[in-house]
Amino acid sequence: MENKTFSETVNENTAGTDGFTDTGTDGGTSGGASASKLEAKLYLCATPIGNLGDITLRTLDTLRRVTRIYCEDTRSTLKLLNALNIKKPLESCHEHNEKARAQRIVQQVLGGEAVAFVSDAGMPGVSDPGAELIRACIALGAPFEVQPGASAMTTAWVMSGLDTKSLLFMGFLPRSGAERTEALEKAASSADTVCLYESPLRVGATLAELAACIQKRGGAPELRPCALVREISKAFEQCVRGSVSELARKYAENAPKGECVLILGAAPMGSEADEAVNARLDGLLGALLDEGLSVKTAAKIASEALDAPKNAAYKRAMELKGAE
Repeated sequence: MENKTFSETVNENTAGTDGFTDTGTDGGTSGGASASKLEAKLYLCATPIGNLGDITLRTLDTLRRVTRIYCEDTRSTLKLLNALNIKKPLESCHEHNEKARAQRIVQQVLGGEAVAFVSDAGMPGVSDPGAELIRACIALGAPFEVQPGASAMTTAWVMSGLDTKSLLFMGFLPRSGAERTEALEKAASSADTVCLYESPLRVGATLAELAACIQKRGGAPELRPCALVREISKAFEQCVRGSVSELARKYAENAPKGECVLILGAAPMGSEADEAVNARLDGLLGALLDEGLSVKTAAKIASEALDAPKNAAYKRAMELKGAE
């Protein structure tokens, strides 16, 4: 495929239409020009996650020209459309009725309508309704289009300053039970950077649980990098960086405010992981020996606390004792 500049692509896509169509509040075209008809599709449009300016020109144009808009919450979307000076019929499509709505939306698209779907904020389908709509379109052969835009996941990932080569996105963790334990262990052992969405009221508890999981598998939560990104794209946007242990202590009693994203650094692997475990073993053994415990007792306690091999703990305790 021939490489083209962004401006060349835009010029080709908008040739003959003077760029993006400017429509009035009734969805008609301002100035008497006739708007080109949108192709019959389901258009999944990303919406602002904090700042109204997050919306793209492409999505703005689409919302002005579709026949109707399905949305996660009609009240939230009405506020957005009012701010954008757009009036369109709104219908709800949320987690409780998405499967049923999907059938209706597909039939409308196949019948020749251009229909949009938006969630309350960000990209549809990412910890929000939208995935069922796409699956229904694929199953029944209805065309759809996903329009890029604001995403808390990618913004927080980059803002964290942690590795951006690979990401494990886990969204909101299960609230309790074996599923939550399994998810926490998966995050704690991930070789990729991890992204979690979390309620501000549960941030402290989740960080404490992550620290416990990291320690259980022989890691060092005080060395595992982490970032809390909150209120993305809003007036009080903030990124707090530190170790898992540091942030767990920080938010144990004082919950952060606003919408929160947790970014967890990848678990150290190979020699790096061994160094972290050895550093923790040395620290604990040293403290126990300083308190006057015998080599055997110190090794036993450290082995059980860190789930380290008893022989290795005893050998290291002997080395530390001999170095005194």
